[in-house]
Amino acid sequence: MPTNKQRREAAQRHLQRQLERRAEQAKKRRRNLGILVTALAVVVVVGAALLITGVFSGDDDEGTDPLASPSPTTSAAARTTNPDGTVTCEYLPDESGNPNSQDVGTPPNPEATPTQGSATLLMATDQGDLTLTLDRAKAPCAAASFVYLAQQQFFDGSPCHRLVNQPSFGVLQCGDPTGTGSGGPSYRYGEEVGADTTYPRGTIAMAKTSAPSSTGSQFFLCFVDTELPPEYTVVGTVDEAGIGVLETIAAGGIEGVGPEGDGAPATPVTINSMTVVS
Repeated sequence: MPTNKQRREAAQRHLQRQLERRAEQAKKRRRNLGILVTALAVVVVVGAALLITGVFSGDDDEGTDPLASPSPTTSAAARTTNPDGTVTCEYLPDESGNPNSQDVGTPPNPEATPTQGSATLLMATDQGDLTLTLDRAKAPCAAASFVYLAQQQFFDGSPCHRLVNQPSFGVLQCGDPTGTGSGGPSYRYGEEVGADTTYPRGTIAMAKTSAPSSTGSQFFLCFVDTELPPEYTVVGTVDEAGIGVLETIAAGGIEGVGPEGDGAPATPVTINSMTVVS
């Protein structure tokens, strides 16, 4: 029969084993919690990075930008101001190997691009006419490129391939002769934006990828006040009658989607001609 001393020693050993097991269990819980917290942190960081780069934008073109156009060049395009007030625009060749780009040369006299006045273009579509006013002071390089491409009949016969219709994001995107969302000219140039750039109803802005100096020929027309980061060159405005045409197209809905969303317009839109009026 065990003595009292033996019973106390046995009890102490039992208690010690319990304490050791509890300590080990607590250590495992802390280790597992640390792993979980680390994994969650990685998920949050990756998710934020993907959101910022536009992977969650739902665009089926490049998957990198909510208003993507063809793949960019690897160089940065510059714009410098000359003593006479004109600017030097740099139109860089598209070296991406994009099979949907078209070689139409580059705008003439880029070393002396005007920065005063405006250019008026008539965008005649099979859904109605839109008058576009381009602002040379705000975006001289974009305005010069837009006018040049119109003069080369680059836009004629091209579809407007994308419609986005949401309460704070309403645009019709055009300017790709192939209609694929990846077409454009064989050159790219730099964006002309500032921290205060916004996209109110009636804005004409140039599409681009998430990379800098990736502006080409694709443009979008805002029929509602559109919330976008200040990354897309605002080149001009659409007249009120033209906005009415856009609203009618938007009312037709989005192919395979419905009245709201993002995709090809259910009412097909073709630019019959883009004519420089003045």
